[in-house]
Amino acid sequence: MDKKVVYSGLHHGHRQRLRRRFLEEGLEGFEDHQVLELLLFNVLPRQDTNALAHLLLRRFGGLSAALEADPADLATIPGMGDVAAAFLTLIPPLTRRYLIDREARDKPSLNDPAKAAAYVRALTAGRTEEVFYVLCLDQRARLLFPALLARGTVNEAHVHPRQVVEAALRHKAVEVILAHNHPSGNVTPSAADRHLTRILISALIPIGIRLVDHLITAGDRCLSMAQEGILGV
Repeated sequence: MDKKVVYSGLHHGHRQRLRRRFLEEGLEGFEDHQVLELLLFNVLPRQDTNALAHLLLRRFGGLSAALEADPADLATIPGMGDVAAAFLTLIPPLTRRYLIDREARDKPSLNDPAKAAAYVRALTAGRTEEVFYVLCLDQRARLLFPALLARGTVNEAHVHPRQVVEAALRHKAVEVILAHNHPSGNVTPSAADRHLTRILISALIPIGIRLVDHLITAGDRCLSMAQEGILGV
């Protein structure tokens, strides 16, 4: 029998077993390289994805790092290519989109810091750059729209009061929550964070919109400036 055919048959059997295991058990018991294998099955149908998965983990240092890598860097790994690289880097933003949609399905009420923190953690999950959101709320603190206003370092140059006011008016907000992340891992508000918050409170008061909180996330942690008593300080 042709050696290549035997190899392909064994490889196909491995893929089928891994898929069946996922359908029966979920991902909880999977090793990181097996998760990558399962993903790569979809775009590399004729390739040994086991070896490639191990290579990706060694090159980038872990599962999340591999999924968050630059597509151009991923494409340089032997056996990857542009299509597989694009597919892997789709996973983090797709996960965020799924979590946001699930949370927003019934207009979630963000009427306490714990609920708001859970929503914002989903919104910023896996982000490697700073992002700044204005969460527009109705009179019952239900989410109307999460407006993404900036990417990159958040300061006055990047988030202008006019942008926040326009977003709040456009979505008919009665209240707003500011939210951004610190990829550095430190949730402590910077001097610029505090200064920007004071400016935005002042900008929203004349149009009758209340700024109820400014949330800062870092990984799984979230700080509420309102709870810390520093919202307008």
